Amino acid sequence: MNYVHVDIEVSQSSKRDKQPCGDVVKYFRTPNCTTIIISDGMGSGIKANIAATMCIARLEELVKSGFTLRQAFSNLVKTMEEARNNELPYAVFTIARILSDGLVTVLTYEMPPVFTLSKHHSMVLENRSMMIEKGVVKESDFKIQPGDALVFLSDGIEQAGLGKGYIHGWGDEGIQRFIDDQLQNGAIYREIPELLRREAINKWKGRQEDDCTVVAAYFRPGKTINIFTGPPTNSDNDSKIVEEFFASPGLKIVCGATTAKIVARETGAELEMEENYTSNITPVNYYLDGTDLVTEGAVTLNQVYNVWDEDTSTLDKDNPVTDLYSLLSVVDRVNFFVGMAQNPANSDISFAQMGILNRSKIVKLLAEKLENDGKLVVIKYY
Repeated sequence: MNYVHVDIEVSQSSKRDKQPCGDVVKYFRTPNCTTIIISDGMGSGIKANIAATMCIARLEELVKSGFTLRQAFSNLVKTMEEARNNELPYAVFTIARILSDGLVTVLTYEMPPVFTLSKHHSMVLENRSMMIEKGVVKESDFKIQPGDALVFLSDGIEQAGLGKGYIHGWGDEGIQRFIDDQLQNGAIYREIPELLRREAINKWKGRQEDDCTVVAAYFRPGKTINIFTGPPTNSDNDSKIVEEFFASPGLKIVCGATTAKIVARETGAELEMEENYTSNITPVNYYLDGTDLVTEGAVTLNQVYNVWDEDTSTLDKDNPVTDLYSLLSVVDRVNFFVGMAQNPANSDISFAQMGILNRSKIVKLLAEKLENDGKLVVIKYY
């Protein structure tokens, strides 16, 4: 199955300028799902921010340590109820898990409702209410379709205008009407959070009485790139790995001359090297039928890492570093197939002197850059 990506857009403002926001948002991706957590700490400012941050950290820890989503949620609700009763740092929260096939579970604890968005229409997500300790929790299970989105709010949005012309605040119906108007006027999903937040501030008559946060999660077909770099430790596995590499949906990139020779041998394709190569900086280009890009290995990966946060508009347009950077910057998922065989050339002291990290180190560092930009990175070692 092709990868399906969840784009996430956040718009947020604190109750008071130059104070930390009491709403905190965190999301993380795995090959199977995207998990989004929104927490609203009691009060505002530093105290609320700390409570919300601690809440999210605990929930993330439980989920990643093997608790089911519902177990982690229930565990934390009980903790928060105890904290509320004992005047300890307290926060409410929503957690949503979106599987790669579109199945969604949303669990909320004392938080505003969640909205679903289609192309021209929104609606409040249906849910089941229950009690955990004395806390009101709600659960929704449904399937989202590519092209649809979810919108999560903190109560600074739902209660906007409270006491300033709105008896009960802006409210769900008012928010839904506003979203529908924006969609019908041509707004796209990524614009909705900012539009909602600004309108909430207008309802507050220019002076926020609470922190305001809107999160949109948009479900769409994702773009994938596969990078095969480095020969496997056991050469007997060459054929199997090459087959797995080409069977993976998405673009096919080979980084490394030795790796390219393995692919050429196993596929029967002819490997060609760029003629009239003269650069002392840019790695040489290779050409191999059946692949989208073939480059040098550790040198190219190091150079892409080095320029990732720079102004890349000044890069040469026709070189493998620019080509690989451009592809990585527009995809949503990156699969690394990393061979761990020792390469004597990369062990040369001159590589260390030039600051060129070996393949295993640079792949991990590059993965961090990609993940910080919201991409899913999957690394397999061979």
